[in-house]
Amino acid sequence: MTPTVRVQEAPFDLAAETAALSAGRVDVGGIASFIGLCRADDGLEALVLEHYPGMTERSIARIAQEAAGRWPLTGCTVIHRHGRILPGEGIVLVLAASRHRTAALEACAFLIDWLKTGAPFWKREEFATGTDRWVEARAEDEARREGWG
Repeated sequence: MTPTVRVQEAPFDLAAETAALSAGRVDVGGIASFIGLCRADDGLEALVLEHYPGMTERSIARIAQEAAGRWPLTGCTVIHRHGRILPGEGIVLVLAASRHRTAALEACAFLIDWLKTGAPFWKREEFATGTDRWVEARAEDEARREGWG
């Protein structure tokens, strides 16, 4: 199984990505999904994500391959956006397909926990007040990632 990994500026389409992951496959019993959205907390106008092209995709592909080694996945898609993202827009999409739901759900949770703190992105929040703030990793997110071993 070779995961699909994309880092892109454009929005993603959940229905199209789910259809692509399962097209012509009779071995897929379930697809677990997670979509991370940009929230408008505290007057947030936009979230700006920066990354190093190539390095980011390789890092995400490595962790997706690790997920495939831990769980019997039949497919996996990870799409992470970069650039300026407005409240309500999607930031990240994780799809994990397997013959059985448990593997798909656990792999999806593992991937998003890693992406939240381990993916090489730099996040800056832009506020209506004209101020910007870099986003730091939260301790609880780090703990969830570390919980996977």
